[in-house]
Order: sequence, then C-alpha cells, then structure tokens
Amino acid sequence: MCRHLAYLGPPILLADLLFAPPHSLSRQSWAPGDMRGGGTINADGFGVGWFDGPPEPIRYRRSCPLWSDAGLPALAAATRSGAILAAVRSATEGMPVTETAAAPFGEGRWLFSHNGRVAGWPDSVTVAAGTLPVRDLLTLDAPTDSALLWALTRARLRAGEPPGAALAAVVAQVAAAAPGSRLNLLLTDGESIAATACGHSLSVRAAPGESVLVASEPLGPDPGWIPVPDRSLLVATPQTATITALEGAAS
Repeated sequence: MCRHLAYLGPPILLADLLFAPPHSLSRQSWAPGDMRGGGTINADGFGVGWFDGPPEPIRYRRSCPLWSDAGLPALAAATRSGAILAAVRSATEGMPVTETAAAPFGEGRWLFSHNGRVAGWPDSVTVAAGTLPVRDLLTLDAPTDSALLWALTRARLRAGEPPGAALAAVVAQVAAAAPGSRLNLLLTDGESIAATACGHSLSVRAAPGESVLVASEPLGPDPGWIPVPDRSLLVATPQTATITALEGAAS
C-alpha cells in the first residue's frame, strides 16, 4: 500500500511533516505501522505538493525512496506552506515504478492521492474507465489504479461536484465493480481536505480554528489524533471537520 497526509493551517516547514515527527512520513516510508498485507515498505517513489500562492500548487515527485533523495531534506527545511499534501508509494505488483506514478496527482488547484489497491485490476474497472473521455485515458499520468482513480475523481470535479461528493461517488463506483478494493482517497484544493477511509487506516488531528492534519498513520503519540472509522468520508477545514458514512462502500 502507500502512506499519505494532508495539512491545512498556519504555514509550517515541509520538514515538520516529512522528517521532524517521531513517526514522520519519512519514517513511514521504511517503517510503516500498518500495511494491511500490501508490502512491507513504501520505497517505490514519493511526492509532496504545496501551495505557495496562486494559481497552482507546486509538486515535487520522484520514483526513488524518499529516504534516498539527497536534496529533499534541505528543500523541506527551507520551504513553508499552509497547505500540503504528501505521499510515499508501495507499488502494486505489475505496476510501473515511475515518477509520474507517484502521488500527488494534480490539475489546477487540486492535489490527489490514493492509499490502497483496486482488486482485479485492470479488468474489474474497464466499465468505469469507459465512462471517461478517451483523451483522459490516453493522458493518464501512469497505467496504474491510482492514476485511474484520480481521472475518475477529476471528471467529477470538472463537472462541478463538491470534493467530498466526488470522492464518495468514486469509492461507491469502484467498490461495486471491484469488491475488496482498498480505497483511501485524499484530496485538497488548499482550502479544504476531503478523504475516505475504505479498507485502510486514516486518522485526523484537528485544532479547531487553527489547523487540521489528516494522515494514514498518526505522526506521533499526540492524544489529539482521532481514528476515522472504516468506510467513512472526512471533510475538513481548519475550522471544521465532519465524518459521515460512505454509502455503497461495503466490502
């Protein structure tokens, strides 16, 4: 599987998420706490996206393990942002290990990540893929389940669906076509975070009115971390966070 996180709040260093905490994303790349049978480490690439003013976020993606990028610690120690999404990748067997296969995927203001796998890939989701414009299929970032999930989500965002509704609809669509899939999706536009817990772990730490941090695994022993129940949708801003049940996401 993979590990991912998203933060909204006062500007912080990228290092405050990637390296500084006791269970930082860097540590989760080589010592994750919960992989649910999907590998042992997250060494097949990583990415971080952050907002530094309009119009679009900056993305830094690599196909190497996070811990092996010699330039990242200095970049992370010098870069601040109030809106960040980052991920480390454990590639599903048979899927390519390339920079473009690493999250965050993006378009315009959106950043997206997927932690999990689509069961029966690719045959199980050919019908779902067929609902997309041909151009979107021909220009997928990579021939992977995560890239397709992003394309399905992006199509709904382009049509004007709210982010939470878009994620919930994609989870229901793919869960029906590919039972047993793990569909933890994470999406931000720099102002809000939408995330699903479906088949894998997810936690949230909120300081109402100040900040919100969503992560596959808590970054440390802070008692403020709250587990998001399986088959739930989280929609959060620094001011509010709501958790609702996902319809049609039963395994």
